[in-house]
Amino acid sequence: MNDNNDFVDPAPHSVVNDVTFFQSGEMPCPYVPGRLERRLLVKLTPPLVAAGLFDDLTTAGFRRSQDYLYRPNCSSCQACTPVRLPVERFRPNRTMRRLIKANEDLTATIVTAAATREQYTLFHRYQAARHRDGDMEAMSFRDYRVLIENSAANTVLIEFRDGQAQLVAGCLVDVGDRGLSAVYSFFDTDQPARSLGTYIVVKLAEWTHASGRPHLYLGYWIEECRKMAYKIRFRPIEGLGPNGWRELATGY
Repeated sequence: MNDNNDFVDPAPHSVVNDVTFFQSGEMPCPYVPGRLERRLLVKLTPPLVAAGLFDDLTTAGFRRSQDYLYRPNCSSCQACTPVRLPVERFRPNRTMRRLIKANEDLTATIVTAAATREQYTLFHRYQAARHRDGDMEAMSFRDYRVLIENSAANTVLIEFRDGQAQLVAGCLVDVGDRGLSAVYSFFDTDQPARSLGTYIVVKLAEWTHASGRPHLYLGYWIEECRKMAYKIRFRPIEGLGPNGWRELATGY
C-alpha cells in the first residue's frame, strides 16, 4: 500500500486566558434508546488551538463536532467511555494482519479537508447501508460540507482508493500535538471482505506511531451500543474514568 502520511504539526502554543464552557439542554441519546443526553461544550477557535486547548481537552475526553469540543455530561448515565489506543504497544492481531494483506491494492492519500461530490456519494451510500433512519442519512451535500470543512483544529481527510482509482473509503482526522483523533469514517459497504472500518483504524494507528505521537483517539465506547463494539477489538485500548486513563479489560 502506498501511503502519503505526512501529518502537519499544529502551530506553536500561545497564551489564551478566556475559555467559556456551556451546557446543552437534554436531548434523546443517539446511542442508547430511551435515555437523554446532555453535553458540556466549548467553542474551538484558532487561538485556543494554538494555546494547546485542543490537545488538553482531547486528553480530557472531549471530541470535536464542527467548531465545538464536547463531552457527555449526563445527569443519570455514565455509559460513554472516552477511549484511545497507545500506538507504541498496539500490535495488529491475526485477523487485522490478514486485512492489511487483503487491502494491499489500496492507496491512502492525505488531502485537504474539503468536501467533494465523489466523497458525498460514498458517504450517502454508507449512511443508507449502515445508519438508515439516522439523522446523518438525511444530510445534504451542504450538510456534508459543513461536517468536513467546519473545523478550527488541524483537520485532514484521508482518501482510500483502489487500483482503478475508485474511492472506497474516507476518514476525517484531527491532528494534535499528542495524538490523532478519528472524527468520522465512511466506506463502501458493498466490499465486506475488506472490513474497511477495522482496516482504517489499523492504518491510523500505524500512521500515529510513525508520526511520533503516542495516542490514537477513537471517541466513545459504550458497552450497551452494538455499533461501538468494534473499538474494544484494538488492544490494549484505554478508557478514561474517575482515576484517569486505564487499560480496559472488558471483552478481552
